[in-house]
Amino acid sequence: MRTRPTLSWTPAEDLPPGTTDLTPVTRALGAGKVLVLSGAGISTESGIPDYRGEGGSLSRHTPMTFQEFTAAAQARRRYWARSHLGWRTFGRARPNAGHRAVAAFERHGLLSGVITQNVDGLHQRAGSEGVVELHGSLDRVVCLTCGAFSPRRELARRLQAANAGFAPVAAGINPDGDADLTDDQVGDFQVVPCTACGGILKPDVVFFGEAVPPGRVEHCRELVREAASLLVLGSSLTVMSGLRFVRQAAQAGKPVLIVNRDPTRGDRHAFTRVALPLGSALTAVAAQLGIPLDDGRRAG
Repeated sequence: MRTRPTLSWTPAEDLPPGTTDLTPVTRALGAGKVLVLSGAGISTESGIPDYRGEGGSLSRHTPMTFQEFTAAAQARRRYWARSHLGWRTFGRARPNAGHRAVAAFERHGLLSGVITQNVDGLHQRAGSEGVVELHGSLDRVVCLTCGAFSPRRELARRLQAANAGFAPVAAGINPDGDADLTDDQVGDFQVVPCTACGGILKPDVVFFGEAVPPGRVEHCRELVREAASLLVLGSSLTVMSGLRFVRQAAQAGKPVLIVNRDPTRGDRHAFTRVALPLGSALTAVAAQLGIPLDDGRRAG
């Protein structure tokens, strides 16, 4: 029997309450060597919904698992039809104040690194460098047969040519770039193969039920070891891929600070959880540190 990956959790009654006091976050950043771990919540102000917050996509949409994608051609047809449509929305998304604040903290030497669970590339568009994309990126496509990588924009052109006139109206867009479409809307959408070997193409992202590459995990663990503190931004920490780094930091005695409006699975390990919207919270922290969000460069 195939089990579903963990998609949700029920907060315990004894979790510490959230606060609106940003002082610990400001102090940690002022001391430097802060490692940022970001989740879908940092991109909601860019028009990309999160999974589990109020109105999150999991209330109406179950993400496709790696096992489903690899097992059936119809599942891949459904995924690529939805993703092809969702890709257009992702392409229009622009970094918000939260992304720009993280980039500004990095420019001023306050961060030791950035790990993101997001696949939208908005940290990089805001100017952050050396971002570790824990779950990969929708910008790239990989062949499951020969392992060749190719740009997503190239695949988008091929899918557009193979599906002229495909323009259904989606009920919503999800954090993984998957648009909500019915089976009737998917219809006979045509999936294209790898140009090198004719194999199955997959976005270079970690699906639910798929493991993060071990080398990437170890790199992130090393970043935690080198950091003075861990700042979690917009993640419920429901899945172990992010929660393990919170646990690692806490076990090493490093302060864990979380900015997330809702309770998280990592709250019991945190020094504080600030329950404020990310854009305004990080803008306020930047102001307290005397750091402008932009340095004249145009983000995105």
